[in-house]
Amino acid sequence: MAYRNGKVTRLKFAVIIPHYNDMTRLRRCLGALMLDATSGVDVVVVDNGTPEPLDNIKADFPFVRFVTEDTKGAASARNRGVRETDAEAFAFLDADCIPAPGWLAAAESAADKSDIVGGGIDVFDETPPPRTGAQAFETVFAFNYRYYAEKKGFSVTANLVTSRRVFEAVGPFIDGVSEDEEWCWRARRKGFQLALDEDMRVSHPTRSDWAALERKWRRLTREMFELHLTRNGLGARFIWGLRALAMPASALAHLPRLVFSSKLASPGERLRGAMTLIRLRMKRAVWMLRQAFGGTI
Repeated sequence: MAYRNGKVTRLKFAVIIPHYNDMTRLRRCLGALMLDATSGVDVVVVDNGTPEPLDNIKADFPFVRFVTEDTKGAASARNRGVRETDAEAFAFLDADCIPAPGWLAAAESAADKSDIVGGGIDVFDETPPPRTGAQAFETVFAFNYRYYAEKKGFSVTANLVTSRRVFEAVGPFIDGVSEDEEWCWRARRKGFQLALDEDMRVSHPTRSDWAALERKWRRLTREMFELHLTRNGLGARFIWGLRALAMPASALAHLPRLVFSSKLASPGERLRGAMTLIRLRMKRAVWMLRQAFGGTI
């Protein structure tokens, strides 16, 4: 809510940004966002208990509201953000994303186009060239948002718009699963429609090295497995095991896409990216087999 001429006014649109201990990227995100922000938008950063004080960034962005959510996880932070604002519609934006010029206007406009609207996601490197294997891999494969929206029926919460009416009907995000895919799946089951708006664009940094990429995919594999269990009943572990066995073959199937990608600048980047692709798919095969037999990763 906002105060105008001494009266409380309900805001139409909000931007909800979960954050944990990534001050440099959050500052970059807010700096880009506030170039387009107006007094009619409620910008809410939900911090998940960052250990260092937020005083400096709060002072630099006085029109941003900062709240703390003690329950860990981006899903809980997003749910808290929804509770904190009474805006009629809202966008979810990740703290490590950079909204493009005009993103906010596009997001506000998108709220009237469909029940749920996903936007475009580009990737960029935070370090100078040449790319590492992890950066080359992510340049080609990260955030295939068109495929997600058109084939799998979901949009990632790094760049998603919906309304309070839809959110309250679908329910909150759930921690521990692929929350964006699971939430959109519940929304579709209730008859809500998903659209893609290419004008609503953000940029996300690539993972800079193998350790960061491995952490990402270990988390995603855990979340995807939990979502898989909820959907597939008694045969879920057997199906998961079969998918694990297919992982090495999938590396070979996707290798041409990487090797011939126009996004990569040199043979060295292609070679490093190819080695990372194969290494990651082999790792995922091991993780998934472990999960299929009741283990943890």
